[in-house]
Amino acid sequence: MINRMKSAVILNAKNLIGWKTGRKIVVFSVDDYGNVRVNSKEARDNLDAAGFKPQNRFDRLDALETSEDLEALFDALQSVKDKNGRHAVFTPFSLPCNIDFEKVKETGYRAYHYELLPETFGKLSEKQPDAYSGAWKLWQQGINNGLLAPQFHGREHLNLKVFEEKLSNNDKELITNLENRSFTSLSESGYDTISSLAAFDFWDFNENDRFHEIIRDGLDRFKQVFGYRSNHFTPPVYNSHPVINETLKENGIQYMDTALIKNEHQGKGKFKKRYSYMGKKNAAGQVLIVRNVVFEPTENRGIDWESFAIKQIEAAFRWNRPAVISSHRVNFCGHIEKENRKIGIQSLKNLLKLIKKRWPDVEFLSASELGSEIKRK
Repeated sequence: MINRMKSAVILNAKNLIGWKTGRKIVVFSVDDYGNVRVNSKEARDNLDAAGFKPQNRFDRLDALETSEDLEALFDALQSVKDKNGRHAVFTPFSLPCNIDFEKVKETGYRAYHYELLPETFGKLSEKQPDAYSGAWKLWQQGINNGLLAPQFHGREHLNLKVFEEKLSNNDKELITNLENRSFTSLSESGYDTISSLAAFDFWDFNENDRFHEIIRDGLDRFKQVFGYRSNHFTPPVYNSHPVINETLKENGIQYMDTALIKNEHQGKGKFKKRYSYMGKKNAAGQVLIVRNVVFEPTENRGIDWESFAIKQIEAAFRWNRPAVISSHRVNFCGHIEKENRKIGIQSLKNLLKLIKKRWPDVEFLSASELGSEIKRK
């Protein structure tokens, strides 16, 4: 009884203040698309044999989206239509760049180099044609058909400071990953405040200085890869400091994903609480979007994810808020284990049908379209 009451309080509390609308708006914000984590099942087996075991489902299952992944996703998104006759749409928060494994190897594993996403797909199409042949073309079709509306998740999904320090130390864990064209199952970064996967994590505050050029370059690369400038940003692992916001704004970012309550690092292990809500503007004038629904159907938490998502959407609509559904690519990829994709895609289909049945007047928007609606009012 107490747990149910606590859950109900939390569901409602995150919707108490913020931008209001009488419309039943549903947005899917899904992180990590375009990122190479586990190259293949063979790579995963090699890392296991070397003693670098997966620490979570991302380490075990998260791989660059294959042709089958995208086809299954498109089928699910097109399985329903909203009140305006529009199918569901994913906003994949995406990385335009990945590690250039060949070039890093040519340096003797001494220097970092990146490649653009179409190059990554091209190489994988040659090395793993059964999985990746035609995948980049499907990506483009998904964008053109309104199924995918990618936005900026950083230039690459790694922390350069940690990556370069590990290279200089000839770190066995990192080298073994690079030899297997992967970046996963990494242990300690060497810093309490930095994740190896978080592009904008830092220890000393001055390390933020480097991020400005990474952001400018990353947003240029995003346009080069996806064909338009991104206007919406969420950082890898959800971590960044507001000091980078002006640079983001100067380079086109109008909307920012952020947590309701964020423990914001100020440098050298000191933190500050920051509170946000849907539609709040930050000091740079950017509109903040707070995700208020969690949907992670392949994460085993003992939760009926479809029912839980419906309860969260119900709470958002009760308070006249849009429902912004937070998820990750790992739920919908099957390159390492096909069963993972089967579970995730079926759960997504079920959720979409439940939404449509419960709220026939639902409207599916991309994350940036929601930002535009908030900004307009």
